[in-house]
Amino acid sequence: MLTRNGPSGGEAKLRYLDGDVDVIQPGDYVTCAVTGRKIPIAALRYWSVDHQEAYVDAAAAASRMVDGETPQ
Repeated sequence: MLTRNGPSGGEAKLRYLDGDVDVIQPGDYVTCAVTGRKIPIAALRYWSVDHQEAYVDAAAAASRMVDGETPQ
C-alpha cells in the first residue's frame, strides 16, 4: 500500500515491488516510461518490477513488454 510521509509536490521517486511500491521521495506523480505522461500517484496501477518503471495504462505496459527493451 502506498503511503506518504512528509511534503508532497513534483515527481515522486518510487521503488516498484510485487503488488506494492516503496516511496523513496514523496511527490504528486510519476512519469510513464512509454508515453512520458504524468501519472497521479493515486491513479498508478501499472508498473514493472524488473524495469523499475511506471506505465500510464495497460496498453503502455504491454507495449513495453512486447518491445522487450531493457531501459538504459
